[in-house]
Amino acid sequence: MSNQEYRPSSKEMKGEQLPYPAKQSDMKLQPDSDLSSYLPAGKLKDKTALITGADSGIGRAVAIAFAMEGAEVAILYNENDSDAAETKSLVEAKGGKCLVIKADVRQKQACTNAVEQTVSEYGKLNILVNNAAYQAVQMNLEDISEEQLRRTFETNIFGYFFMLQAALKYLKFGDAVINTGSIVGMTGIESIVDYSATKGAIHSFTKSMALQLGPKNIRVNAVIPGPVWTPNIPGTMPKDEVEKFGHEVALSRPGQPEELAPAYVLLASNDSSFMTGSLVEVTGGRLSSAK
Repeated sequence: MSNQEYRPSSKEMKGEQLPYPAKQSDMKLQPDSDLSSYLPAGKLKDKTALITGADSGIGRAVAIAFAMEGAEVAILYNENDSDAAETKSLVEAKGGKCLVIKADVRQKQACTNAVEQTVSEYGKLNILVNNAAYQAVQMNLEDISEEQLRRTFETNIFGYFFMLQAALKYLKFGDAVINTGSIVGMTGIESIVDYSATKGAIHSFTKSMALQLGPKNIRVNAVIPGPVWTPNIPGTMPKDEVEKFGHEVALSRPGQPEELAPAYVLLASNDSSFMTGSLVEVTGGRLSSAK
């Protein structure tokens, strides 16, 4: 689908609900994540990328875009085997290589194993994309259980630490780390307090690691999505929130995963050689100062 063509508004989502962890293949209104309108330019030729949370949604679109740009790709996912298989198929349909790794980023050894498996397969690692995430809606702070709090933080921020710790021995001059933050890490949001707190932590982690790795010329940046139509939305949000999802942005609609992918390509490529510690907002016009 061309970026100039029609995209569904939040009103057309009709409150779709799916059990968690939601599969992209089960969504009635499918996310646009096949990069059908993307024009590659060989920006990642001879690079190897490892992308977490890449079985669906933004991670899937990034994997496809990277492959189209010439990178060898490894995708890490936790639960949805069929979605991961579809991502692999889509990457290979674009002429790319795709290593599929099933692992839980909450476990440090699993993160280490994923990095080692990627290097064993491809001989190197140049780009790490930390994208795996967990969220659950609770309107009252007292309803956030210790189990939920630990799962959210261990997935969304511990996993980012563990993956980068494992990757550092292989990253070298000119390589890149890209973290997925969120606009709610800047604005806050009442319904997913623990999730937004982890996203704020990711933003600070990004800036701190950019300072630490700058002398090695390893760049660390983050993409800051606004509302994006992914399986997490019908899988975690109540019906009324799904029906109005994305209504608050200037473009009056949620983004599609393939609209996020070019920002990751920018940050992974030499086009961003003077960018580090940057928080690149791709929000449809939801500003960080907005409520």
